[in-house]
Amino acid sequence: MTLALPARAKLNLDLEVIRRTEDGFHDVRTTIQGIDLHDLLLMTDASQTSLTITGLPVASSHENSVLKAHHALELAIGRAIPTRFHLHKRIPPGSGMGGASSDAAAVLRGLAAVHRLDVDLRALALSIGADVPFFLTGGTARAEGRGDKLTRLPTTPAWFAIAWPGIELSTASVYLAWDEVQGEAPNHLLRAAERAEPRVVDFAQSLGPGWQMTGSGSAFFRRCTDDEQAREVTASVDCWTAVTRAVGPWA
Repeated sequence: MTLALPARAKLNLDLEVIRRTEDGFHDVRTTIQGIDLHDLLLMTDASQTSLTITGLPVASSHENSVLKAHHALELAIGRAIPTRFHLHKRIPPGSGMGGASSDAAAVLRGLAAVHRLDVDLRALALSIGADVPFFLTGGTARAEGRGDKLTRLPTTPAWFAIAWPGIELSTASVYLAWDEVQGEAPNHLLRAAERAEPRVVDFAQSLGPGWQMTGSGSAFFRRCTDDEQAREVTASVDCWTAVTRAVGPWA
């Protein structure tokens, strides 16, 4: 049997960095919105685990979050679940839209459902990454702490234009830069992203007013009245673009 699951992206509609904690992490406060832009993950029972990837290029497959989540689930239940994975990437890597975290959450949800596993998926998700618990349910949420303390919010219909400059930003490097330059609303990490990668400065300026960076970057979004306006906006931008809308909870 083959199971196909969309692994949807997210936007940070706002993002405030509260402080750097003693253990070197950072406390944040952010509104996360799930969107219909998604990777597609196919999972098939197999004699041994493997992963193939198409679409947008990503880092080496042995470090992929799909295999990381699969391994974590196997450890949690104490037995092997050999699975053949195929991942079609549509969410740009290193863009701040949570593609890798969403892929990991899709693995956990899919395998737990297919194999009827009795396991605490939220605890397992948190062990993989701070954003992964959000992607178990999606929708709209207020995230605090390291991004793992979630309060579900109602989803408001919205359309977005997205622009990505083809720059993969390391979340760790951006937060390290925040320690030096701090930040301001609506996204406290913009200044840090520009410090970590100066090309972000030029890209932000080329977009003009009305655009906002998501997460730790490097993608930017602009809220639009409808899909027609979003398409008009993206047509004037010379880079990877997408038109997407807000979606409610998927689990």
